[in-house]
Amino acid sequence: MDAMTNLLTHRSVRAYRSGQKIPKEKLESILKAGMYAPSAMHKSPWAFVVIQDPQKLEEITHIHPHAHFVTEAGCAIVVCADKSAAYEDYWCVDPLLAAQNILLAAHAEGFGTCWCGVYPTKERMAAFSILLSLPAHIQPMALIALGVPKDKAAQPKDQFNPTLIHQEQW
Repeated sequence: MDAMTNLLTHRSVRAYRSGQKIPKEKLESILKAGMYAPSAMHKSPWAFVVIQDPQKLEEITHIHPHAHFVTEAGCAIVVCADKSAAYEDYWCVDPLLAAQNILLAAHAEGFGTCWCGVYPTKERMAAFSILLSLPAHIQPMALIALGVPKDKAAQPKDQFNPTLIHQEQW
């Protein structure tokens, strides 16, 4: 699929075919796309925790109130910020660019994803840090459910809004 089709047709998926695994080479390709995201001063201050263990996926549903579908998806990626590697305060921005690449790469491969925010909710961040045994300089930023969609996604509505565009000044 071409880039514009990918961007304009990507949607959050909240229903997955249980028991469908993501092939290792596809998962690696999707994570590689995340690592090709832009970052301030090309510091690449991110790390990814891939979770496929059913028990750990179940624990996530108790941490995140909007991630009940991760057990069906069968795979979750926690996108983390490596504060020790970041350029200044961009530690909280750069990993989210990597997350967007992951979402789009997965869609291009025919998989479904759903972004679930972790940062800046301190309770969620603390709970994910404990669950994943993250070192102090690593901050969980986002949870991405990844799996085979149960149904074909509906055609997205047109979201283009020219009133949000300003030329030269507000």
